[in-house]
Amino acid sequence: MHWRSRLIHPGAHAPAGFRSLATPTYRGSTVLFERQADVADDWQQKHGYTYGLYGTPTVLELGARIAELEAAHHSFVVPGGQAAIALIYLAFCRSGSHALVPFTAYGPNREMGAGLLARLGISVEAYDPLVGSGIAALIRENTALIWVESPGSVTMEIQDVPAIVAAARARQIPVALDNTYAAGVLFDAFAHGVDVSMQALTKYVGGHSDLLLGTVSVAGAAGHAAIGSVYKQLGLAVSPDDCSLALRGLQTLGVRLERLERTALDVARWLAEHRAIKTVLHPALPSCPGHEYWQRDFTGSSSIFSIVFAERFTAGQVARFADTLQLFKIGFSWGGVTSLVVGFPKLDRPGQNYDGRLVRLNVGLEEPSDLIDDLTGALNAMDTAR
Repeated sequence: MHWRSRLIHPGAHAPAGFRSLATPTYRGSTVLFERQADVADDWQQKHGYTYGLYGTPTVLELGARIAELEAAHHSFVVPGGQAAIALIYLAFCRSGSHALVPFTAYGPNREMGAGLLARLGISVEAYDPLVGSGIAALIRENTALIWVESPGSVTMEIQDVPAIVAAARARQIPVALDNTYAAGVLFDAFAHGVDVSMQALTKYVGGHSDLLLGTVSVAGAAGHAAIGSVYKQLGLAVSPDDCSLALRGLQTLGVRLERLERTALDVARWLAEHRAIKTVLHPALPSCPGHEYWQRDFTGSSSIFSIVFAERFTAGQVARFADTLQLFKIGFSWGGVTSLVVGFPKLDRPGQNYDGRLVRLNVGLEEPSDLIDDLTGALNAMDTAR
């Protein structure tokens, strides 16, 4: 062959037999078949790989590992947590459907209900996260999906998930859980009767603030079929390189969660005693709404919690607090090695007006004493701001 053709069809290859502890990163869109008769376009890839869109071995390895961790029937890997949320909505809802979502759910989930889903003729109704079995009164004839998110985003309310599941099952309505806070392990979604569990691997599984991925895990074959057909049509391809980073993150997830829990509790308990703080919203503390459900249903807590400053502080002073922190960087997301802070001056919670005094903290892997020193300096600086 001409040398240009040999660039495409080389005869030289590395020796076989290399073994490594790391899962190989397989990149590729085109999958080669041995015969024309083998050609298929199958998102389940029951008889072998058919197209890179549905996952290379690296992607499917990650999905299988998450399914194993969550004791799920199957886990789909998607480009991020919001993609996971969209996939679940579109798998179970159609024009004319009604869905229920707690008003403490992840903000973009609520935005999707008021935006894209409303334009598609799907009605999404917000409900009190602490409603428990009372959710039965909100279920309509056309209710197609009930969301739970426990703890709730920012204000950290713990939901009575088993009570909500019982009400949903009585009407044969699937329940979907955003289980990102628990990394799929601190709350056993399927043991508590949830039908679909999603998480943003961006957070604890990735663990280093350098990737965007999500998963949708299903309890059984019916959920697998419902999610899978829409998954194929939406073309939710993910990067094998990001999946490789997530696979690496899984190896240290256990030790990171243990350290993050311990440090976050140290910091939260210290803040709970500080005169500047009115309330600490940490699921493991009695001051958090629904704490009794956390005690009953969870095996641990993770790295995020919120604080509410005393009424004497203004929104400007709270902003000064965030600006003064050195180790806590200002930024969204959580679950990484670096401590983060972000205020929510326009937080919308029915019946609650925090007046810009609520701040969310993500505790990283720094030493607890250093984080407390950083918080002390920022709290002292608040008194000089107006």
